[in-house]
Amino acid sequence: MCKVPDYVVQVFYPKKSRYCVLIPLFNEGKRYLSQVEKMKKNGLFGKIDVIICDAGSSDGTTDPAFLRRTNHRALLIRKGKGRYSTDLRMGYDYALREGYEGFITVDGNDKDDTSAIDLFIKALDDGFDYIQGSRFIKGGKSINTPFVRYWALKLINEPVMTFCARQHLTDTTNGFRAYSKKFLTDPRVLPFRDIFWGYEFIYYLPVRACRLGFNTCEVPVTRAYPKGEVPSKVGGIKGNMYQLSILWHIFWKHYNPESKYLFRH
Repeated sequence: MCKVPDYVVQVFYPKKSRYCVLIPLFNEGKRYLSQVEKMKKNGLFGKIDVIICDAGSSDGTTDPAFLRRTNHRALLIRKGKGRYSTDLRMGYDYALREGYEGFITVDGNDKDDTSAIDLFIKALDDGFDYIQGSRFIKGGKSINTPFVRYWALKLINEPVMTFCARQHLTDTTNGFRAYSKKFLTDPRVLPFRDIFWGYEFIYYLPVRACRLGFNTCEVPVTRAYPKGEVPSKVGGIKGNMYQLSILWHIFWKHYNPESKYLFRH
C-alpha cells in the first residue's frame, strides 16, 4: 500500500527542468541562508528546480516571500510526525506527481558544496539510477569531519553497507545523492511505506539499487563541518544506536518489500 505523509504545497514558479533538488529542512537558520547565497553564486536556481521539504520550521528560513525572492520552485510542509525519510517521501511524491525524471537530495545545513550538483545532473543524463556523492573518491574532500563520525563510517557503516550491496560504497551516510524515476517507481523498491520515517532511506535505497542491478556510480563532493560545531539531527548515543538498528535491519533484508518482518512505530 502506498503511504505518503500529509503535506501542504506552496508553488512559486512553474516547473522548468527535468530534474529537481529536494532539500529536507528544519530550523537550519543562518546555515541555510548561507547555503542559499552559495547556491545563487553558482547559478543553481537557474539550471534546476529547487524544492524545500520542510518539517515545520519556525526560524524564518521557509518564509514564502524569501523563497520566492530566491527563486525556489516550491515549499512542501509536512503535517504530522516523522523525520528525514518521511520528509523525503513527501518530496519524492510531489516530484513524481510533477513529472520529474530524477531527484537530487542535499541537506540544508551548509555542509555540502552544492556546485557538485552539475555532476549529478550529468550522471542522470548519462542514465545512472543511483548516484552517490562521495568525499572519499578522487576529487572529493572531507573537511573537519568529526573523529568519531569518520571512524564509525569507515569501520562500521562502510563495511556493512558494502557487504549488503555487494558493491563497494565509500560514503554510505552522505545524503548528497540522486535517484532516477525509473528506480524509485520500480515495484521491487516501494519507497512509499511507513517503515521509512527516520534515516532508513540513507541505507535502504543504495543497497536496493545495487542488489537489483540498477546503474550506479559515485561522484566527488566536498563536505565541510564547521569547527567546534556539528550540525546534525542524528543526536547522541540514542541516535547512534538507532542508526545501528537500521543497519541490522538492512543486513537481514527486513526493509525489502518481500520481507515478512513487521515494523511498528
